[in-house]
Order: sequence, then C-alpha cells, then structure tokens
Amino acid sequence: MDFLDNLLLNTDSYKASHWLQYPPGTDATFFYVESRGGLYDRTVFFGLQSILKQALARRVTRDDIDQARELFAAHGEPFNEAGWRDIVDRHGGRLPLRIRAVPEGTVVPTQQALVTIESTDPRAFWVPSYIETLLLRLWYPVTVATVSWHAKQTIRGFLERTSDDPEGQLPFKLHDFGARGVSSAESAAIGGLSHLVNFMGTDTVSGLLAARAWYHEPMAAFSIPAAEHSTITAWGREREVDAYRNMLRQFARPGAIVAVVSDSYDIFRAVSEHWGRTLREEVIASGATVVIRPDSGDPVAVVHECLRRLDEAFGHVVNGKGFRVLNHVRVIQGDGINPDSIRAILERATGAGYSADNLTFGMGGALLQRVDRDTQKFALKCSAARVDGRWIDVYKEPVTDPGKTSKRGRMTLARHVESGEYRTVALPDGALSLDEANAPAGFEDALVTVWENGELRQDWTLAQVRERANAARL
Repeated sequence: MDFLDNLLLNTDSYKASHWLQYPPGTDATFFYVESRGGLYDRTVFFGLQSILKQALARRVTRDDIDQARELFAAHGEPFNEAGWRDIVDRHGGRLPLRIRAVPEGTVVPTQQALVTIESTDPRAFWVPSYIETLLLRLWYPVTVATVSWHAKQTIRGFLERTSDDPEGQLPFKLHDFGARGVSSAESAAIGGLSHLVNFMGTDTVSGLLAARAWYHEPMAAFSIPAAEHSTITAWGREREVDAYRNMLRQFARPGAIVAVVSDSYDIFRAVSEHWGRTLREEVIASGATVVIRPDSGDPVAVVHECLRRLDEAFGHVVNGKGFRVLNHVRVIQGDGINPDSIRAILERATGAGYSADNLTFGMGGALLQRVDRDTQKFALKCSAARVDGRWIDVYKEPVTDPGKTSKRGRMTLARHVESGEYRTVALPDGALSLDEANAPAGFEDALVTVWENGELRQDWTLAQVRERANAARL
C-alpha cells in the first residue's frame, strides 16, 4: 500500500504525541470548525463530503498501523499503536466519530460553527484531534465556492439591471480557466468542483470527474471549441485572418458558440478589420455566435474598446431594459480576472450602454489558487472535553490577538425559521442536537449528522448543493 493512502499518516507530526497530552481522566472531546472572518462576511459551505468519501471511508488496517509505527519511530514521535489496534479490533477500523455539519451549499455568516466533530468511544477520545489536519482542508473548497459565489452575486446584479434574461444567462457567465494554475490534479478537482456549485462553465476536466465521484452528477458543466494562441500563430502573422476563417469553417454552425483568442498581434486590428470587415459576412452566414477573446492589456479599457468596435461592425439591438446587445458576437475576458476586475469591467461596459449579456469571464489563478486558509481565517478548535465524568470548556484567549479567541463548550448552529438568522448556541450535557435541548424561541438546528462511526449519513447531490447556494442572496 502507498504511504500516501494511509489515514494514520494523513496528519501533522505533532499529532502523533497528543494522545499523551490530555488530562488524566479524559474520555471525550468536542471540536468545531468556523470561518473567523476574512475577505467575505459569509461563506458557502462545501466540500466536506468529498473529504469524508476520499479519506474517512477507508477503514484503518493493521498494515496501516505497522507503517505508521515504523515511520513515527524513525521520525522521533511517539505513536499510539495500542489505541489504533483497539480501533481495528473493536470497530473494524472505522473511526469512532460523529461529524455534524450544515447542509452543503448553505451560505452562512462568518464566526459561526459550520462543523462539529466529537468522539463516540471513551477509549478513543483523542481521535478528533488526530484528524484535524485532513478535515481542516475543507477550507479550500469552501473558500473557492465562496469566491465564486460572491462573483456570481456581482454578475447577477449587473444582469438584473441590463439583461432581459438574467437567470438564464447567469450560469455560464464565469468560466473556470484554472486547471493549469493550481498545485496539483487534486487541487484542480476539488477547486474546479467548488466553482461548479455556482456556475456551469468550465475547462477544468478534473472538476467534472470530482462531481461524478463525490456528488452524483454525471455532467456538471459544459465548454465550447476555443482557440489558443498556438493554433492562431501557427498560421503566421500574414495569415492571421486565415486562422480565424479556419475556426469558422471548423466549428461555426447555426446555434453554435465558438471562442477565438484575437490579440496575438493587434487586438483592435483583428476586431475591426479581420472580424469586422473580411470575415463579417461569414460570421453572419454561419448562424453561430463568435466570442472574441482579448488576452492582454488593461482588461477594463480593452473590453470596452472591443465592444465598441464590434458594435460598429455588427450592430446591436436594444433590449427591454434599454441596453445594447451585439448581433452575432460576444466578448470573453480571461486575462487579469478577479472579483474586483469583474465588477470594474461590468461597470465600464454597462455605463457605456452595453448589456452584461455581451460579456463572459474566464477566471484562473484568482479562482482556484490565489486563496489560502487565511482568506476566510478558517480554524478547527477543541471547545470541550469530558474529564472525570464532567464536561469542561476548552478555549484559548490570547491577549496578543483577540481575533483568535475560540468558542467554548459543546455547541451547534441554530437557524431562525422566519428570519434566517444564524446563531451558534450551547448544547446542554448529553444533548446531541437542539432537538434534544431547549432551542431558543423560533430557532431550529442547522446542523445535521453527516458521518457517524465510519458511515456516511448524508449523501448530497450537486443539484441539491447548487439549489441551496443559488437560493441565497447578498
């Protein structure tokens, strides 16, 4: 077996010694996950299910234990061999844990408990701490889904103001270009899938495979034929227009969409002369929509100028909201795209009278790679331990950084039935949820048990996740 598949080695080195560090008499622990703040004031919860299916679904084996014992001995760390063998012998290698979480796709304000993790076997109280490293990696899908969701709200606002069909246009307005800019195929899969919580356009094939593997979605998103610089420049500068004509002849059919990068030499000449004059009639006759892609320069200025020149060449109609929609052509901007530049481009274009219908965006590094755990200040902390039969609060309160003060006690997330307000509330001793406690007036428990003692208790589909995320608004 590959060491990289061993759950016992999917942790930080110092975790191997933590079972010896709790007070004598400890027989249960309780942990939680939250976004303590960050760039956005709310997050889209997503990705825990993929971690559970990938990592926790595999039972611990005696071979795993032998590998871990040998590695940690050479590494200089103690290892709880007896504890892990007990889990194999008594639990069949299933981890004695209960994990509760908000349903995936739920949009929750920061500084609220999103997940709780608790031990279910007094002899394995230390297990929740051991798996902190792998569970906290859910910061990545949550953060990518959150960035994508907030970009969607921005685009939605411009479409609602300038488009006759805002909801029909929205799912394809932000395309994932990020596969080549991430650290690994796994990052492409997880990040690419997280974007698809909000949109249905991608070139990250790994995200499609992840949707199939973990969220029951046979085809999560779509793409179109599109040129890259090499397929244009291979024709030579003198034959640039022939490269564009070849794209039309290969892919332009009635109702089709084809994207052509057009800034290999001079984007403005390409738009006005090649597309706007030489190929104009071929574009119109094809019945396709040709999407021009500028790929350099100041995105705000270049996109606006491309729209203006395409308008001169192909004309427009004025929609029901008084904005211009180009005939036969559109623009996609994939260079320099981030949530701020999306807003700036749309402000310039719509300010000039062009509907957001005319624009699509491709986002790469800023979507899948330019995030980290501190983007939303994610933390997984112990908040309670049972010592000598009594639950005690566990927390930190550093005088040097009040923002790192952690929550105390056993808890759950409550949601007000009418207002939708979220509130992290205490659970009394023995209660597993608000159903077993006195809930605050008008509140219901927002957490559900998703994993218990080695079994997946909820198995969300991507369609369910999308429905929740799309229903939320800023």
